[in-house]
Amino acid sequence: MLSRTVIKEVLDISIPAVAEATVYTLMAMLDTMIIGNYGGNKAVSAIGISNEILNTCVAIFITVGVSIGITSFVSRSIGARDIRDAEEYASLGFVIGLFVSIIICYSLFSFSEIILQIAGARGSVLSLSNRYTRITIIAIFFNMQINIINSILRGYGNTYTPFLVSLIVAAFKISLDLILIFGIIGAKMGVEGSAVASVISQAIGFTFLMFYLIYKSEVKIRLRYVLKLSSKKVKDLIFLVIPSSMEDAAFNLSRLLGTFIIMRAGTVSFAANQIANTVESISFMPGMGFGTAVTTLVGIKIGEKNYREAKEYSCACALGAVAMMSVFSVVFLIIPNFLVDLFVDENEKKVVYLASLCLFIGAFEQPAIALSSVFAGALKGSGDAKSPFIISLVTSWIIRVPLIFYFIRILKLSITYVWWVTVIQWTVDAILMFIFFEKRLNNLNRLRK
Repeated sequence: MLSRTVIKEVLDISIPAVAEATVYTLMAMLDTMIIGNYGGNKAVSAIGISNEILNTCVAIFITVGVSIGITSFVSRSIGARDIRDAEEYASLGFVIGLFVSIIICYSLFSFSEIILQIAGARGSVLSLSNRYTRITIIAIFFNMQINIINSILRGYGNTYTPFLVSLIVAAFKISLDLILIFGIIGAKMGVEGSAVASVISQAIGFTFLMFYLIYKSEVKIRLRYVLKLSSKKVKDLIFLVIPSSMEDAAFNLSRLLGTFIIMRAGTVSFAANQIANTVESISFMPGMGFGTAVTTLVGIKIGEKNYREAKEYSCACALGAVAMMSVFSVVFLIIPNFLVDLFVDENEKKVVYLASLCLFIGAFEQPAIALSSVFAGALKGSGDAKSPFIISLVTSWIIRVPLIFYFIRILKLSITYVWWVTVIQWTVDAILMFIFFEKRLNNLNRLRK
């Protein structure tokens, strides 16, 4: 039985994290909706393939890479009541994240057209996507810094400030989208207007967070730790960051490869898959939010060497995530057509039909995604990023990619088969994450004794 204290702490940290993720997802959905109504499936395809590539890079190297490393070490230091170590890990993580961000943005800008061509973009879609990508890369740089600062704040349990920043970013983004895309003030900018809106909104969010980090944060960045540069702590961070990044790379690169395969199936199939993914992405928010919270909570309890409560907090987060994501399962089963209709013109009947079927199938994977997200976060909070990487590698590259290639490229079947494949993938993933987490806590208990 979960105690009231555990439930309260879990909700205090999880709900703002869920809300933050939800705000960003709604922002992306509204952005896609606005673009879809402005330019149809070609515009959706152009920004869709660009965002897939850019978001994959951010997720691999920053969101699930450097950021997870920072949160894990800061939370464990806070649990051990060592603020000095927490600030040292935060300072070193910030510098590593900044360095990585510069390299990623420079590489993406230099090779954007080549990358998009490899992805399968051609003709007008390629031209439009390349222009959009080159502007959006600036926004991506600010977004990566926002993620890094947020990871420091989450390390000591502050999930309210990142949520507040998400509201600021989303408000500016959607307002500027409408103004710039449709030319409410000035000339119409179309897809490029969406990219400019992203740059301005992310820059505003970053500026706000920097001021908060300098003047208000309980864990601050200290120049002396950067100049001192503890090789041991840098190694600690890198040894957690690399497998964590590789885990997300294993998943997101397989997802990206699947996107490339679908892209070659035609713009109708691609647009349908993209819209269904966009609608479904709102359901991931509880899993992401509770997964973020459990990394902090488990990290703190591991720092305290309280392994029983680490498991209790993990189970509470898993229960909350499954409960919330199951609600989305019901919605996807009942009204998939209504949700898809919001994103495309009524004349795009084939896109609406396919996207609705995909969303219906997606209802069956929601509980498994919830469990996978939470126990992967719990493993990382305990300092184990290798196990999630191994699991993700197996489920992504032995289940997901081969089956998608077989059904779509060889048999040339409907895009709906991709979604049945992901149902299988997430189910296996969730089971393995839970088993490995149980094993991790048992090992830590043995070492303590």
